[in-house]
Amino acid sequence: MALLAVFVEVADRASFSAAARTLGTTTATVSRNIAKLEESVGSRLFYRTTRRVSLTTAGTALYERTAAHVQALTHATRELPEHQSEPAGTLKLTAPYDLGATFLGSVISRFIALYPKVQVQAEFSSRMVDIAAEGFDVALRGDSGKHHDTSLTARRLVQRGELSLYAAPSYLARRGSPRGLASPEHDWLVAGPLRRAFDFPATFTPRIVANDFLFLRGVAISGGGIATLPAFIAQPYVASGELVRVLPSVRVSVGGLLLLYSSTRPLARKVAAFRDFMVEVTQKEWVG
Repeated sequence: MALLAVFVEVADRASFSAAARTLGTTTATVSRNIAKLEESVGSRLFYRTTRRVSLTTAGTALYERTAAHVQALTHATRELPEHQSEPAGTLKLTAPYDLGATFLGSVISRFIALYPKVQVQAEFSSRMVDIAAEGFDVALRGDSGKHHDTSLTARRLVQRGELSLYAAPSYLARRGSPRGLASPEHDWLVAGPLRRAFDFPATFTPRIVANDFLFLRGVAISGGGIATLPAFIAQPYVASGELVRVLPSVRVSVGGLLLLYSSTRPLARKVAAFRDFMVEVTQKEWVG
């Protein structure tokens, strides 16, 4: 295909040097490519004089059969999103539900405003997707410390996260502030997968155990108890006065946030743009 593209350009320009300028290469390179094509087809394709280049009978036949297809393919290739000068095309991403419901809405809105030729297709799920097999460009995931897939590049966006305890002012007014972790006179709302992260006593029985921070936050805001929550999920409601941090000395450090993308495919402009945008935003705005 590359040799045919050079051939068509020489035929259209009737000049090796003019074709070289259009293709951004040297006349010598164009001449070598034409020689390779002539050797491949077994026929001379051009008459060459000091003043003019013209097609032979074989060259004319080849041009008539290939020029339209080469030009159409060249045009189509140039129109591909990743061959354009700015990020374009559909960015398919996956992220956890809680990240989509809290942080990502504003981020994606600003990203597509910055890159108007990019469309975003987002899927929110707690499962670990197969990025390549399921056609995702990027995945946002909590850092469990177990990332070993060499087919993926992992860019760390947030070093560490923090879990703390939060309750509604209405709950604290009714029940008082806890004297310590797992005080039996209080209702504790615990994230199941991270229950062991806190130093709860062996005999401790939470009032509610759930695998969804948004659910626990909703129960806490409604006055249902004291919830274990990441700061980025609780902070907007602390700022609005709907939640209050309790036992400030009790906090647990957890894994940060990773952005994953394929290391086996060429890095698309839209992926690089999203990666760089996320790095900038998390550095400035993330509340761990």
